[in-house]
Amino acid sequence: MSDLPEPIPAATLVLMRERAIDPPELLMTERTGAMAFAAGALVFPGGRIDEDDHLTAQAFGTDAARVAAIRETIEETGLAPGLSPPPGEATVQALREAILAERPFAELLAAHGLAIDAEALTPFARWCPNFRETRRFDTFFFLAEAPANAPEPSVSAHEAVHAFWASAAEVLAEVEAGRAHIIFPTRRNLERLARFASIAEARADAARHPVTRITPWVETRGGAPHVCIPEEIGYPVTSEPLETARRR
Repeated sequence: MSDLPEPIPAATLVLMRERAIDPPELLMTERTGAMAFAAGALVFPGGRIDEDDHLTAQAFGTDAARVAAIRETIEETGLAPGLSPPPGEATVQALREAILAERPFAELLAAHGLAIDAEALTPFARWCPNFRETRRFDTFFFLAEAPANAPEPSVSAHEAVHAFWASAAEVLAEVEAGRAHIIFPTRRNLERLARFASIAEARADAARHPVTRITPWVETRGGAPHVCIPEEIGYPVTSEPLETARRR
């Protein structure tokens, strides 16, 4: 019988914005050093799926994971993808303040004449690591395009110290240089995203690889323990030495 904690359902949004020439930028946040999970790491916006997300999903005919990804992105960054019609800056700020005050999300959307645009979020991955962490998450990852003319992101101080736009390759370079820290699933997803020159390419790749729950495992390769994930599910790198996987 496993002594691992039960995984907490969660959702993450990989928010992308196009650039004229270079690959798309991704919205990243740097978690505070006081967080119980992934303290100080660079992550995509997201968090646990709560009971209110299920109620909102029922009200708008979608699923709770999409709702949580949108809600958490609004709360953590002040940007509001996946809503119809796209809300203005003042409305987004009102939504954010009300979410932080724990008002029911469905009630907030109805009050502002908004609906969930489920098609704006493309399923990309699902990760459920079995690492021995204080908290363990079963996380759905979605792709979405940043709202047009969106303001610069601003962090929710109790969860993050910084929010910024960068390409997947730029984030990976910061990690390699020792100037940033990411956890294993984030690294694998950044490597996958770094291959795409556009949001359309990323969505097409997601369509070619149906989402399956990924639980990494450790096996010996070349005489050393490696953390591994399955082949043929869209990831260009499917193993990493345990030593570096822990250190990054």
